[in-house]
Order: sequence, then structure tokens, then C-alpha cells
Amino acid sequence: MALTSDRAADAPSASDQIDSQRTGPGTLAGRYMRLFWHPIYRAQDLERGRAKPIRIMSDDFTLYRGESGAPHLVAFRCAHRGTQLSTGWVEGEDIRCFYHGWRYDSSGQCVEQPAEPEPFCQRIKIRSYPAEEYLGLVFVYLGEGEPPALPRYPDFEQEAGREVNIYVRRCNFFNNLDNDNIHTHFVHRRPGNDFTEWNGVIPASENEEDEWGVTTRGLRRDGRIGNVTHRAMPNIRLRKQSRTGAPSPRQEDSIAWHVPIDDESHMAVQVDVALLPDETPRPTNSAAWIEPNELGELILQGRLNQEAVETGGSLAYARIRRELVPEELQVADNEWLLTDKVKVQDVVSQVGQGRIADRSGEHLGHSDATIVLLRHIWERELRNLADGKPLKQWIRPERQVSGQ
Repeated sequence: MALTSDRAADAPSASDQIDSQRTGPGTLAGRYMRLFWHPIYRAQDLERGRAKPIRIMSDDFTLYRGESGAPHLVAFRCAHRGTQLSTGWVEGEDIRCFYHGWRYDSSGQCVEQPAEPEPFCQRIKIRSYPAEEYLGLVFVYLGEGEPPALPRYPDFEQEAGREVNIYVRRCNFFNNLDNDNIHTHFVHRRPGNDFTEWNGVIPASENEEDEWGVTTRGLRRDGRIGNVTHRAMPNIRLRKQSRTGAPSPRQEDSIAWHVPIDDESHMAVQVDVALLPDETPRPTNSAAWIEPNELGELILQGRLNQEAVETGGSLAYARIRRELVPEELQVADNEWLLTDKVKVQDVVSQVGQGRIADRSGEHLGHSDATIVLLRHIWERELRNLADGKPLKQWIRPERQVSGQ
């Protein structure tokens, strides 16, 4: 049954809720998240023969690309003396420890102990994890046992017009999952724009659990379906541009995964596919760039005013220097301070809830139907996992691929 915004949304009490925000090793939400594949790195940033340390769900790993081009993920430390493996050397498809030269293959099996007169390699094996490259990303599976097949997204496989980006937000991943469509009327408002400026009309929406997660359909005043957002379990958000309605300013399809780094930060991994040629000029290298996280933090600290929230900091430096000393921005007077306005605004609204949101103080209403349904599904699945009951198998329906 669809849960719509024209009736009260009854949220479960705080005492009844299962913790879906903490995903470290051994936690219930962490066990659930580890049943799925997650993208953790842009493929173009992982060079052959190089290793990188990476932290996912409060656990540390070593990511490297072998000489064949295949990505590999193994344990963070050497089994000998615990040195960080990413400081060592990639040799073929193996990785050699920087400290005493122990070498491991991509399965985690130790294959060489150079300083041992009687090597005991066969007794030493570190954890390894399935890794696959797809959509310009490195996906990994961190669960136990044989992994499921990596899900495919054929509507995002075209390379022409595809962009892959990763940004980090310094708050729990659920702060981002909880980000409903109604916030756009305030967080991203633009004067004179009917969609993003609050006009006194309660935004209507329809929310429904389907085969993949939650589908939210915005309802226009004339009764037609507006924006459609798919929140796939456990941590995916998909927006498909309508193939039948009026053109949108953003002629692109977008899919994003919200992957915990730890309980107080996460990465959003996003793939966009442009449906029309992109004629928007890109910023030049001469422009200064301030990370959305940094600017958002300054706004939350009260060091920039409301105008900076609404503009996202796309202001001339001369306009801001009255509030910050030059050394804090390192921008010349004749340059522009550029940043991603929408990301800054989302930093302010999401990180502003706290690194981990305290839901016990919430007072939810009719407009929160989307997140109430999403939280209900999460709680149901985590309870079933805790009780050893069957979990729902989430499958993307074909109609979403074609944009219907």
C-alpha cells in the first residue's frame, strides 16, 4: 500500500527503533550493509602498480591495482608485524610488505617470506575481498561467503556523456539517505522559481515500497506526476529524467551510492549520464576552489551568513573577506571563489543535524512520509536479520531502466 503525504505519518518510537546508523564490524546495520556490493573508488584514480589505504564502514583495507589492470582488496595490515600494507610494493598481482618483504597474492595467501630460512607461508593468509571494476568505479563485497552477482545498470553503461564523481560528507550516511524531496523548496530555493521557492502550497507526494526500495512520485497541482526518485535498498538513490514529460533543466540520469566511511562520515559515489550534449562551460583552472565541506562548516560555525547558504559561496572573494581573513581562503583579490552550491547547501542541512542525528528529539509530520517508510523498511529488515528470518531480495524492475 502506498504511503502518501496527505495523511499522518506514524513513526516508530525511539525505543522501538533498531540502530540503522552504526555500520562498524559486528553491528547489525553493518552486517546488513555487508550483504551488498558497494563502490569505493573511481577507477581512473587507481593506477596500475599502486596501493591505497581505504576506510569503509569503520574498517580499514588495502586497495591496489595489479599490473594486469585488475583491482584487488585485501586486509589493511601485514600478518607479520602489523605494518600498513599500502606502503609496500605491488608486484604483478601481488603486494609486498614494506617492513620485511612478506608477499601476498590477491587471495591474501602469503607466498614469500624472504628473511625466513624455513618459510611457513602456507600457514599465513590475510583477508581478501571480491572487487570488480564497473561504470568507471571499483565495487567491492565485504560480506562473508560467496558474493552475489554484481548488479548491472545497463542504462548507465554508455561512456559518452558519463561522469563519475565521489564526494565526502562529514556526517552519518543515513543523514543523506533521509534527505527527502521537500527540502529542495527551502535548502535549494531560488527566487522566482516555482519549483524550488516555497509558494505556500504543500508539496504533495506519493511513496510506495516496490521491488527495489521506495519510489517517491511528486504530484503537481494539476494532478500529473512530477519528479520521481527511487531509493533502492540499502543505500542507492536513482533519478531518471522523464522521457515523456516537459524537458528538465538537468537533462541527465543519475545514480548514487551513500557508502559509510565510519559512523560520522560517508562518501557519495555518483554516476551521471547526460542525455543531451553538455554545453555548460566548465570553470577554468585560474578560479579558486573551496571544498563544499569547508564552506559548509564555516556557515555552520556562524562565520558566513545566510546569503552564503543560499548562494553556496559562489561569491567574489572581496565580498567575503570582510568576514574571513585572507589566509583562510588563500584566494587572490581578482579571482572568484567557486564551489558546488547544491553540495554546500546539503552540507549545511545534513551536517547541521549532527554527525550522527539524534532521532529521539524529532517531531515528524505529514511531510515526512518518505523517510518514515524508508526507516520502517530498514527496521523491518534489520529485525529479520537479527532474528534469523528471510530478508527481502531487492531487484530493480525493468521499467526503471527504460525510464517509465
